[in-house]
Amino acid sequence: MRHAFDLHLHTYYSADACGSPEAMIEAAKRRGLSGIAVTDHNTCEAVDHLTRAGLMRPDGEAVEGFLIIPGVEVSTADGHLLCLGATLPQMKGKPAIEVVAAIRERGGIAIAPHPYDSFRAGIRESILDQLDLAALETFNAAVSMKGFNKKARAYAAQRGLAATAASDAHHASAAGICSTAYELEKLTVASVLEAIPKGGLLDENYLPFSESMKKNLGNWFRVFNPSPKPTSKT
Repeated sequence: MRHAFDLHLHTYYSADACGSPEAMIEAAKRRGLSGIAVTDHNTCEAVDHLTRAGLMRPDGEAVEGFLIIPGVEVSTADGHLLCLGATLPQMKGKPAIEVVAAIRERGGIAIAPHPYDSFRAGIRESILDQLDLAALETFNAAVSMKGFNKKARAYAAQRGLAATAASDAHHASAAGICSTAYELEKLTVASVLEAIPKGGLLDENYLPFSESMKKNLGNWFRVFNPSPKPTSKT
């Protein structure tokens, strides 16, 4: 059965995002997706939150037909890197190759998001060449310039890497605006992680102008839409 996922989005546990984990889930469901990957910046707090709330399971099974894939977007010394299928300790500022090794040790997979986007900490090609990636995010709905996605597609083709498409949503209204679909026998985290390197069907849609402005002015929106998230004790 075919299942579509938004493999890169942020909740209000990211400093520049506004949507609650629950709001991101509901938005993705309305768009007909089977799941999302929660990839907040340098924190796995949303994963803990969703597990406590019973909306995701530690065994990687879906909850009421919807799957949450644990993850994190790490601000490495070389640029941003997605970890899917695992949580990580704080690794901000570590070399990308070291972060990839940690991801693999924990049973996750590494995907480079918005590569070539020099305005948004995309990892440069000389570093990408050294990384053991499961896939490359060749379509990012919030990319600074569309040409960056074209370069990512060319690099993925050159290396034979699978491609992914994701919203990079920072607000619930953008969650699931684009996605990657896979044929899966079971709706589980393990099944998705196995499918990603083989490639999927990309649904590519750029953020509308209004959503792009909301993302680029994320901190301003947080001032006027303060999140009710609990204060972290870590």
